[in-house]
Amino acid sequence: MGKRRVVVTGLGAVTPIGNDIPSYWQALKEGRCGIDKTSCLDVSLFDSQIAGEVKGFDLSTYGVSAKEMKRMERFVQLAVAAAKQAVNDAGLDLDKEDKDSIGVLVGSGIGSLHVMEEQTNIFAKSGPSRLTPFLIPMLIVNEASGHIAIQFGFKGPNSCVTTACASGSHSIGDAFRIIQHGDAEVMVTGGTESCITNLGVGGFCALRALSKRNDEPKKASRPFDAQRDGFIIAEGSGIVVLESLEHAKKRGANIYAEIVGYGMSCDAYHITAPDPDGYGASLSMKRALKNAGLNPGDVVYINAHGTSTKLNDKVETIAIKKALGDHAKEVMVSSTKSMTGHLLGAAGGVEFVACCLSIKDDVIPPTINYEFPDPECDLDYVPNTARQVKVEVALSNSLGFGGHNATLALKKFKG
Repeated sequence: MGKRRVVVTGLGAVTPIGNDIPSYWQALKEGRCGIDKTSCLDVSLFDSQIAGEVKGFDLSTYGVSAKEMKRMERFVQLAVAAAKQAVNDAGLDLDKEDKDSIGVLVGSGIGSLHVMEEQTNIFAKSGPSRLTPFLIPMLIVNEASGHIAIQFGFKGPNSCVTTACASGSHSIGDAFRIIQHGDAEVMVTGGTESCITNLGVGGFCALRALSKRNDEPKKASRPFDAQRDGFIIAEGSGIVVLESLEHAKKRGANIYAEIVGYGMSCDAYHITAPDPDGYGASLSMKRALKNAGLNPGDVVYINAHGTSTKLNDKVETIAIKKALGDHAKEVMVSSTKSMTGHLLGAAGGVEFVACCLSIKDDVIPPTINYEFPDPECDLDYVPNTARQVKVEVALSNSLGFGGHNATLALKKFKG
């Protein structure tokens, strides 16, 4: 059997700028920032005191019982909410669907630090007898995929990916291939993360990776800008429904976009820093284009990894030039992390959602806070204002600690 075409039919997102697709997309188009003073920690402990927190989130509004919620860590709750949005948006009639052919693949870079910190303190104070029996199930990363499957009764392929900040994109890419090769008709897939905790913030501060622009939180995330000084930790989840084209057409599904290519590579260079010549990231983009049967000149938009760190943004710019050649100067590049902050393992999920909406509505969200051009970052970063442009083909980049690179290629669906 030849590889099957795969389309996107449902979207879900819980983010610092909106807890559903309409509010998330509107905020992106308007260039609104969701970064503020961190509210859930004693920020006086840290050099970086700002974060992209999800606000006003309540999983009970999604029909999940209090008993069930007690067994879900926050990163799982965010994923369940986004998955329920995506499945509802896809219009799947679950009374008629073969649930054996619907799978789940949701990644996370870290999983739960909340429960680890809480239960470590309980252990230190009261000993092992006081630990919750749900410690391990709440801690492990695969529980996001597991809980989503339980909520819906999906018995198809079920897995998770943990590749740091590339986890969401790798999850979607792997789910894409599962459908391509006929192992499922439908996959619920994406990324989720929630680690705005003492260990999470403290660890990234120790790496000197976070912005210290504490007096201007709305301007702190400034990808590709000469005055960028680090990323802003954030939380959330982006989940999508992928289907084989045959399955989607048979039920008359709404199609946002077609996912046509997936590229992966490794820098094989350093545990946190990207390879300064951009080879690994460029290889990921080239492989996605080859896999999709696209040429560099076909690309209209790249949703960049664009973290707002000195080295990452410079290296990604170099990588885009290597991957696209002369066309790099023509392509539009933006980083939605300028508005959401960096959702770590969830970033690839929420950014893939943004690409689907860009293709559907022919709008490219901006890179906000772009004020001071950096000579080493010299592409069109769609500064500060969204752009109405016909988007036929888009790429979404995710570059993770450990040198993990992932690129997803999407195009406007044409029957």
